[in-house]
Amino acid sequence: MLNDLKSDCKNCFALCCVALPFGKSHDFPFSKEGGIPCRHLCSNNMCAIHDQLKGKGFNGCVTYECFGAGQHVSQTIYSGKDWRKDSQHAEEMFAVFPIVQQLHEMLWYLKQALTLKETQPLHDHLQQTYHDTVKLTKKHPKEILELDIMGHRSIVNGLLTKTSQWYRKDFMNKNKRIMETNDLIEESLVGSDLKGEDFRGKLLIAADLSNSDLRKADFIGADLRDAKLYGADLTGALFLTQSQINSAKGDSRTKIPSYIEKPGHWR
Repeated sequence: MLNDLKSDCKNCFALCCVALPFGKSHDFPFSKEGGIPCRHLCSNNMCAIHDQLKGKGFNGCVTYECFGAGQHVSQTIYSGKDWRKDSQHAEEMFAVFPIVQQLHEMLWYLKQALTLKETQPLHDHLQQTYHDTVKLTKKHPKEILELDIMGHRSIVNGLLTKTSQWYRKDFMNKNKRIMETNDLIEESLVGSDLKGEDFRGKLLIAADLSNSDLRKADFIGADLRDAKLYGADLTGALFLTQSQINSAKGDSRTKIPSYIEKPGHWR
């Protein structure tokens, strides 16, 4: 369903390893400026420690997802010209990549919204916005750099909010615990009935959601770093991404949507 909006590192010039900056933290063992290649990047655009990332403290790399923007920028926008060999456009390429990444993330959410039967009344609007977003990703680099990305995100976000309301409407008016705070860090929600809950933008860092019913819950923008999902049921979860699942902790009992792959580091 969403495979065409997943990263394909073999067809990318390791743009996330070069263009993006990161600071020394829980997610990275050292700091790096944007536009500077990571010290572990090889000349063939592969990572020298790819199979050891989590153990070496590169949690940010494990959880990162470009939604296919890397290969699109590398192979389509710049016609397969590597930044190493086309230094004249390297800086521009590094600036274009994060903008296209945002557009591809919007496409990912819109595409999921279009698969839902509950949102049929919104499909025409969703489809048009999807096509409009695709057109933006095909513009000339200089045009992409001048895009009103926040304005377009606002349009997309309005549609995604309506999508969430339609999708979760059967659960929204039930008498259950209402999450009024965005800060659920280390919160214990073990075994809770959280069907159709709105976790939009909430901080669930290290929260314990083990054995909880999270079916049809909205996870857009939720921070699931180190969240415990052991035995949890996320069937039909809305706007849940691979990067969010990669950042969480789960096991063989955790039920995840079919478009999500079980992380290798889960038990």
